[in-house]
Amino acid sequence: QVQLVESGGGSVQSGGSLRLSCAASASSVSLNCMGWFREVSGKEREEVVAFRVSDGRTSYAESVMGRFTISQDFAKNTLTLQMNSLKPEDTGMYYCAAARNCPVLTGRLSLKPYGIDYWGQGTQVTVSS
Repeated sequence: QVQLVESGGGSVQSGGSLRLSCAASASSVSLNCMGWFREVSGKEREEVVAFRVSDGRTSYAESVMGRFTISQDFAKNTLTLQMNSLKPEDTGMYYCAAARNCPVLTGRLSLKPYGIDYWGQGTQVTVSS
């Protein structure tokens, strides 16, 4: 069983930055795919970024491309999401996710096709205008 614990959420003004971290309780090597999703009340959970550990391939949602950057610290089993130039529409609950498989579909890596194996508890991000 793997536990994912997020931290780093908070409130910021538009144009500001936040850094989210996801600490895994077990070696992330056994989990080939990790990523971040976000959820806004009343809407479907959106995949923000997918990262494949085996080759470092990354795919970002178009809405965050160029503003968000994912990185991994293998020694600390930690996944970090650096979020810059934040907008009010980035507001939501952010969840760390892990999956054993993440295929490339229509040119984009995704954790969704074979299902998410583990979810974190979520951390709230609020961006005010």
